[in-house]
Amino acid sequence: MNYAQLLLPDFSLILCGYFLCRYTGLNRAVWQQAEFLVYYFLFPVLLFHSIAKSPLDFQATSSFLLAGICMGLSGIALSYSLPHWPFIGPKLDRRDFAASAQISFRFNSFIALALIERLTGAEGLLLISVLIGFCVPMFNVGAVWPMAKHGESGLSRELIRNPLILATTSGLAFNLMGFSIPAILDPSLTKIGAASLALGLMSAGAGMEIKALNKGKLLGTMVLALKHLFLPCIAWGLAQIFELNELQTTVLLIFSALPTASTCYVLAARMGYNGNYVAGLVTLSTLLGMLSLPFALGILQNLRF
Repeated sequence: MNYAQLLLPDFSLILCGYFLCRYTGLNRAVWQQAEFLVYYFLFPVLLFHSIAKSPLDFQATSSFLLAGICMGLSGIALSYSLPHWPFIGPKLDRRDFAASAQISFRFNSFIALALIERLTGAEGLLLISVLIGFCVPMFNVGAVWPMAKHGESGLSRELIRNPLILATTSGLAFNLMGFSIPAILDPSLTKIGAASLALGLMSAGAGMEIKALNKGKLLGTMVLALKHLFLPCIAWGLAQIFELNELQTTVLLIFSALPTASTCYVLAARMGYNGNYVAGLVTLSTLLGMLSLPFALGILQNLRF
């Protein structure tokens, strides 16, 4: 299967958002509002709807969830270990490292949900929704922790206010309590979910900033290598160890090879760090996703012990 060709429609929407933002009247101010709409309303509705309408079997997905959590913890641990690597650690700027450590393990939810829905359908969307519910709090803690001593917002406040966490936990509670979504609301919720995927991808493109990273090239190289090379390899190994089925392996590999979260630079800037540097890394990560996703799905997925 030509995964690069399969991924092209989604990445074309990212490029569409980039060019619209840079070369038309739909400038960054417009797309910033669109990003807020997606992040605080459209995406939470998609996550809630995906989880609430589908039967959950935690016993059947326990190995998948455990593999995903182990992968996330591995990414955080590797990222945190960079300052202690021989010959590399002493050359890293500690403030820039604190701001960019999150690049190594966070993921772009816009791209995640769009690709999973496109490549695996509703069953894969349910898997990624539950995995997001478990990993978003863990990754937010991992992202905020290195910067927390310089930030003005408390860690618990950052987590409690996260709309993806709220949507996922409420969807899980709604499902486990045996409630069901009224049939009259289902078409509207489905349309909102579809809108979130297209607008989310275009927003991710609009947020890209192609700038020369004049400083911190070694740090940038390391965090991007962890994200786009090491993490997919770790995910493949965990898929073999936990004996995941084909669908679960596909979802985990996609999850591991995604570009980093477009909100990384927002968090870094809000907490008083070099947001422009992080924005450059986010842009490079988005572009590298065009390579890491086909690498994970077209090469790693076909390997066996």
